[in-house]
Amino acid sequence: MNKLILSAAALALTAGLASAQTVRMGTEGAYPPYNFINDAGEVDGFERELGDELCARAELTCEWVTNEWDSIIPNLVSGNYDTIIAGMSITAERDEVIDFTQNYYPPTASIYVAASADVDLSGVIAAQTATIQAGHVAETGATLLEFPTPDETIAAVRNGEADAVLADKDFLLPIVNESGGELVIVGDDVPLGGGIGMGVRESDAELKGKFDAAIQSMKDDGSLNELLKKWFGEEIALF
Repeated sequence: MNKLILSAAALALTAGLASAQTVRMGTEGAYPPYNFINDAGEVDGFERELGDELCARAELTCEWVTNEWDSIIPNLVSGNYDTIIAGMSITAERDEVIDFTQNYYPPTASIYVAASADVDLSGVIAAQTATIQAGHVAETGATLLEFPTPDETIAAVRNGEADAVLADKDFLLPIVNESGGELVIVGDDVPLGGGIGMGVRESDAELKGKFDAAIQSMKDDGSLNELLKKWFGEEIALF
């Protein structure tokens, strides 16, 4: 996969942005509360609100594009959109293929969720494909069961296909709270990743700089912290 991505990167080096005024914002649209599709069929969530504000501060006109998670980096590199703003953790491996802005979401915890508190976490663990959680499960020696969407990982636990799921705490906690006791958190928080940032092509240094400046301005005036609390609650770690 890395060879494929790098080949696409070489083809996209001269693509850049067709217009400095219009930026296509790529997201998954399936990972609430970070991003999801609302009843009107539009991208919604923390990252929609954040992205719109960043675009306003950077004086850019932004259009929203959805893309399946497992091909979200290759499609950025090949020019189908200009950024990734999709709950993507900053990792050294991803940074070899694309560039990241500074983080707009602080390093956060992942958790295991299962149908029973005494489940064996060395058994079969579900995780979304190409996530830091999938990588962590593989390193633990447990049997990794990957799915293209986060909803499928939850379904695998509910139907007994997987013993537990590992994902971002902020994604799983509302699901646990709404399950009526059907799902429970197992074990301690698992700290992973270096925070969440926007992904851009390595050739788009100017765009990266504009979004970096916009993110920093939101950190400086406190509006990013307010947005984090709005979507994730008062207990979230802040900047």
